[in-house]
Amino acid sequence: MANILVCDDDKEIVEAIEIYLRNEGYTIYKAYNGEDALAILRKEEIHLVIMDVMMPKLDGIHATVKIRECSSVPIIILSAKSEDTDKILGLNIGADDYITKPFNPLELVARVKSNLRRYTKLGSMPKESSAIYRIGGLCINDETKEVTVDEEAVRLTPIEYSILLLLVKNAGRVFSIDQIYENIWNEEAIGADNTVAVHIRHIREKIEINPKEPKYVKVVWGVGYKVDRQ
Repeated sequence: MANILVCDDDKEIVEAIEIYLRNEGYTIYKAYNGEDALAILRKEEIHLVIMDVMMPKLDGIHATVKIRECSSVPIIILSAKSEDTDKILGLNIGADDYITKPFNPLELVARVKSNLRRYTKLGSMPKESSAIYRIGGLCINDETKEVTVDEEAVRLTPIEYSILLLLVKNAGRVFSIDQIYENIWNEEAIGADNTVAVHIRHIREKIEINPKEPKYVKVVWGVGYKVDRQ
C-alpha cells in the first residue's frame, strides 16, 4: 500500500485524516509544518502528500515549491481558502489537486485514490502492452512513461502526463475543458475551467519552444484543446 504524508498544523485534522486513510490500508506519516514535511520526504518513500497552506516555520506554498524542485509526487493542497485565486496559486506552484476546508472525508479519500492511480501509472511496473506515440518531435513512451521533445527529456507531473497522453492518443480530436477534466479526474466537471487551464499552461511551458505560439497543444477558441496530427 502507499505511504501518504499528511501535513497540517492542526493536529486534530491530521488525526482525522489519518483515521480515514488508515482504514483504507495506507501508511501515514505526519508533519505539522513545511520543514518537518520536507525532512520526512528526504528520509522516507512517500507516494502522495496532503499539504495545508497556512502553517508555521514553512507554509504549504513554499514547501510545495521545494518539493517540486526534486520530485513529481502527487500533492493535494488542503486549505480553508476557497477563492479561485488561491486554488490557481496552488496549482501554479505544482500541486495536482486542491480541497477546501471543511471537507468531506469520503471526497478526500476519493481524491487520494484518484491521484495515486495516476502516479502508479507513471511508475516502473511494466504494462501488458507498450505504446509509443509520436507527434512531430514530441514522443511519449507509455510503457516507460517517458516524454521527450526533439530527443530531450521532459519532466511532467502525473496530471500533466495524463492530459498530454489523452490529447496525443486522440490527435486531431478537440476535447472541451469539461471532457478533459472528466477523463483525467474521473468526476463531474464543476468549475473545472481554471484547473484545466493551469495544467495546460504548465504542459506548454515544458514541451513548447514558444508557449505563446504552441506547436503541439493548441486551443480551439470556444471549444477546447487539441493536438494536431503531424
